[in-house]
Amino acid sequence: MIVKSSRILLTALMCLSAWLLMGFSSPSEPVKATWVWQTELIEDGGKDLLDFAQNQGINLIYLQINRDMPASEYEAFIKNAHADNIAVHALGGDPGWAQTKHRDRLVGLVDWVNDYNNTEASEAQFDGIHLDIEPYVLPEWGTDPEGVIETWINNIQAFLDAAHASGSKLDLGIDLPFWFDGYTVPDQGDEKLTEWFMKSFDHVTVLAYRNTVDSEHGIVELARDEMESAQRLGTKVLVAVNTKQMPGEEYTSFYGSGKSEMDQSLASLSGALESYSSYGGIAIHDFRNWENMPDGGEPGGTNPDPAPDPEPAPNPDPEPETPSDGQVPDPDPVDRDKQVRGTYVWEANQVMEHGQEIIEFAKEKKLNWLFVRLDLQQPVEAYRSFVKEASAAGIEVHAMGGHPIWALTESRPKMMKLVNYVKKYNQEVAGDERFHGIHLDIEPYVLPEWRKDPDHLLEEWTGNLSAFVQEIKTDSNLQASMDLAVWLDKYRVPGTDESISKWMIDKMDFVSLMAFRDTAGGTNGIAAVSKEEIAFANELGKPILISVEMKDSGEGNHITFAEEGSAYMEEELAKLPGLLADSPSYTGNVVHAYDYWRTAKP
Repeated sequence: MIVKSSRILLTALMCLSAWLLMGFSSPSEPVKATWVWQTELIEDGGKDLLDFAQNQGINLIYLQINRDMPASEYEAFIKNAHADNIAVHALGGDPGWAQTKHRDRLVGLVDWVNDYNNTEASEAQFDGIHLDIEPYVLPEWGTDPEGVIETWINNIQAFLDAAHASGSKLDLGIDLPFWFDGYTVPDQGDEKLTEWFMKSFDHVTVLAYRNTVDSEHGIVELARDEMESAQRLGTKVLVAVNTKQMPGEEYTSFYGSGKSEMDQSLASLSGALESYSSYGGIAIHDFRNWENMPDGGEPGGTNPDPAPDPEPAPNPDPEPETPSDGQVPDPDPVDRDKQVRGTYVWEANQVMEHGQEIIEFAKEKKLNWLFVRLDLQQPVEAYRSFVKEASAAGIEVHAMGGHPIWALTESRPKMMKLVNYVKKYNQEVAGDERFHGIHLDIEPYVLPEWRKDPDHLLEEWTGNLSAFVQEIKTDSNLQASMDLAVWLDKYRVPGTDESISKWMIDKMDFVSLMAFRDTAGGTNGIAAVSKEEIAFANELGKPILISVEMKDSGEGNHITFAEEGSAYMEEELAKLPGLLADSPSYTGNVVHAYDYWRTAKP
């Protein structure tokens, strides 16, 4: 149960009772929480982490769960945390957990925590589960937010049912952005989405990311509606602030401030909110960036707080702590067949949680190429072993990212965050642990702007792609690539007669052509729909990959191999080298995507 300090005796008694349920004495202050995304920090019992927590008055840690880590590591850390009167909540989440197909992974977190707790003494048990799910970064959010919300709520209900059925006393919490109060629950009248979550969870953590407290668009103002709703519903709210570097969005973070300067702001924030019975305390995102803040203030640490948009653009890929600096070393060559066989790994946390399964699947399918979406909040260590093992297995790994809004000029910094992260990563790791390139999946034709003014959007998109290639080639030999829809060849580069497809093929080192058909030959088969782009690639001397679909498609069965299954797909792909024998640009195939392929029909 989330608690807050109060002069009222009844509240104090409630706080004491709640914390005693966790197996240690009640803290004397309101909750002060932080997120720890780097699970490996607990491997030595978490001494440095807990020393920092003690120094900063932290009494709640959201700890990301690596289900492959031995239980003994969690046991030692939680015992030490409890000895310091610090609660530990199991942290998990991924945007895909809002989708029906990933419901088992969400519910699986409950099962994992319960299985662990049932084998441990009370002093080594988790005190709660905390979810960080950001479905607004999914491509589907841009076209059907209500549909995403509906499946998300259904998944969350399954999570809650599993947690309550277990009979455990786990405290259940979830992160919510402050602007979610603008959404309602589908088919539930005017019920606010935030209020549904408040009624469903023991507490919510409101992400009110600003670096001023009392201004017109400061933290208090952003959190006011949530505090009032929670007070009416009898729910506790933690108010979260950010310490990550946010170029172009400096007003959303205390990055550049010192710890003492931020502490003064947080003290002021607590004073402004403690009159709400719903106020449970503060959460600071996240440990790694908070730890790296200077102890004192720095000139210009905070910035004027401009009027923000009512709904900030999603930011699925935060940038690394520092940009790339100096020559980026090349990766070691991978001993693989020249003909590419690959797939996409879209769920960013799978490499950390299920990396061995991905490698084994790749070996089974004789793959030599992976596009892997990165979680840029992770440290270098998160990917080193996976890439190293993939390289040893003859598999080339390319970092991947993308979102429809990355076509907009205003979102160019989001794209550069990925580039900077990969460059910095490759500088710090060994040759067989390095990424070979950066792959973009940007589909701006799902945006409203495409329907209104496609030429203007194409102009912004091509501008961003030019900047991407220029940045990736500055001080590095990383390969630049992207997914390309087969029908884009009918569009022209604004102000010219050149096909946009030819321009993109020329700009990139290679493209992955989304030739989503379920037959190789015929007038509407894979080879036929690819002929324009392959001709461009032949002319330009650029390699081209053919990408096929294994996901169920609402556009018709002819788009995907989901209905026919893996064996039939392999038969059709085996025909392509013959059908494209006079096309030197054709370099191989990639299947979209790992999650669909591994559960496909035989």
